[in-house]
Amino acid sequence: MTTTASDRAPQLSTLAPHVLPEDARHATLVGRVHDPATGGPSVVAVRGDRLADLTHHAPTVADLLERQDATDLVRHAPAARHFDLAEVVRATLAGQHDRPRLLAPGDLQVLKACGVTFVRSMVERVIEERAGGDRAGAAGVRARVLDALGGQLDHLVPGSAEAARVKEVLTAEGLWSPYLEVGIGPDAEVFTKAPVLSAVGLGAEIGIWSRSVWNNPEPELVLAVDSTSRPVGATLGNDVNLRDVEGRSALLLGKAKDNNASCAVGPFLRLFDDAFTLDDARRLDITLRVTGPDGFQLEAVSSLSEISRDPLDLVRQTMGRLHQYPDGVLLFTGTMFAPTQDRDAPGEGFTHHLGDLVHISTPRLGSLANVVAHAEEAPPWTFGIRALMANLARRGLLGGTP
Repeated sequence: MTTTASDRAPQLSTLAPHVLPEDARHATLVGRVHDPATGGPSVVAVRGDRLADLTHHAPTVADLLERQDATDLVRHAPAARHFDLAEVVRATLAGQHDRPRLLAPGDLQVLKACGVTFVRSMVERVIEERAGGDRAGAAGVRARVLDALGGQLDHLVPGSAEAARVKEVLTAEGLWSPYLEVGIGPDAEVFTKAPVLSAVGLGAEIGIWSRSVWNNPEPELVLAVDSTSRPVGATLGNDVNLRDVEGRSALLLGKAKDNNASCAVGPFLRLFDDAFTLDDARRLDITLRVTGPDGFQLEAVSSLSEISRDPLDLVRQTMGRLHQYPDGVLLFTGTMFAPTQDRDAPGEGFTHHLGDLVHISTPRLGSLANVVAHAEEAPPWTFGIRALMANLARRGLLGGTP
């Protein structure tokens, strides 16, 4: 059997019982399985201990999410076949590509992300910029920035008159930054995180550029939004970030954010229904655990209740009359997590080591776990839109959706 890397974190296999939400029996869960027998992905629904193949009803997840009866279809539509859920999860975490395994749960949706939506991460972005990407100088910059802010941002509403006054104060102190502009100004930061179909899922390696020496995971709530701007579900995501690269210049955002295997999403997409609503998503606490091969441990919690821009506002700023997405969007909503815990030397804060196990979880959405590798060495992304369309055509699945 093949694996994605010879040095996969052994802890991955222990996470199998925690992949699903705690209330999975009440959840409407959608995923994608790559089956070597068909050479491509199948849209699946979690039904008890089985994964029901619904690809003949909806050849892509994007097709499924456009349907008004999506929840009923996921729960009750007859399946063409079934996969054993436990076996698929085990193969996924073990990196066994010769067996059916989970993929990222989205497909044709554009992968968009919102940045600087929490005060804590906003301050850290300013520090990155002021430190010029040098993590050794971050502690001194942090002290100066926090002193200048004076705690004024705790309850600040972006775009408000109070926010404009804070901008004046910081400008006078010579501390205004593009990150503060999108953090407390009227317009949110919205960028394209990665190309369509490039996201990795549960158990895959996540990639950091080999030249980066200051980087971190960004655990986030990811909203699934249909073509009409309607949020239809949620999942977990890791917006992997290179702090030294972005810190050198905000214009390097693309290089800091979009690299091979630098976008992780999963494990399943949970559709909004009576048991789980957008309001439930607004109250989630997302836990991040990093376990290093060197014995390093880090744990932090990101509370969606502390977000400074409501998720619906982020959706409105992403799509509408200004910009349309006919296949929908997977929208990263930002993180409050910007680690300052020293790892290698005092004052240098956190950065990844190869082989780190990154575990992102919340009881209502399950667990997303990945292992850190260099982006250049992670499995290359080869299955794009043309390959997907060709595979679905060979399987006779492009004749229209019922």
